[in-house]
Amino acid sequence: MDERHEEIASTVPVNLEALPRLRGFRLRGMEMTRLETFIDAAFAFAISMLVIAANQVPDDIETLLGAFKNVPAFVTSIVVLGIFWRGHWLWSRRYGLEDGVSIFISWAMLATILIYIYPLRAVFGSMWFLLSDGRFGHALGLRIDAEARALFAIFAVGFTAIALEIVLLNLRAWQLRVPLRLNTREKFITRYEIAGWSLPVAVGIISLVLALILPIREIAWSGWVYFSMAILVPLHSAYRKRRRQK
Repeated sequence: MDERHEEIASTVPVNLEALPRLRGFRLRGMEMTRLETFIDAAFAFAISMLVIAANQVPDDIETLLGAFKNVPAFVTSIVVLGIFWRGHWLWSRRYGLEDGVSIFISWAMLATILIYIYPLRAVFGSMWFLLSDGRFGHALGLRIDAEARALFAIFAVGFTAIALEIVLLNLRAWQLRVPLRLNTREKFITRYEIAGWSLPVAVGIISLVLALILPIREIAWSGWVYFSMAILVPLHSAYRKRRRQK
């Protein structure tokens, strides 16, 4: 091992078998690092910005009832942010890494999230507006076709970037599998975690391409394509479970 790997190996507990486990994976990062704390704070700030961006505190019943139109978009946005948060949380718990490369990727993820929250809420607000025939969410109010393309493209870039950053974090853990002393099961889980997070990366790229090439009357397909993950993710999980049992 080189000097950097030796430093990382020195932070790993000597008796790995004594560590708590999550689905068979020995958790090397049970203690919250400063990096994880900072990322958690960024997610919390992003959620608060979603609330602030939705409306000011209602001061009459009409405004209050109007504010409820934004609830579905807010909840959907929280779900998406929660999925990404759990991806980083799980990576932190499993590997406990806080080296320079991991810090850089995590900071890039932090910046992406804080930029991503506005197109996130705009797209979901528009989606609920269409699904509810105007009862929930809000119309985008775009004046020209290029604005619609730009919004869906920005959303796709942000979505793809965050998923890719989680892929890179797990790739970093794979690179450090020797100093981290990953066993066979942990190596298997790490590889499939990389493959699993590659799915939203691929879907995000497809969405970006659709946003750029589709006729404007069909631009909504750039958003609907994300629902394909409701099928792809369970299929990947089932395949992973079957391979693990073998």
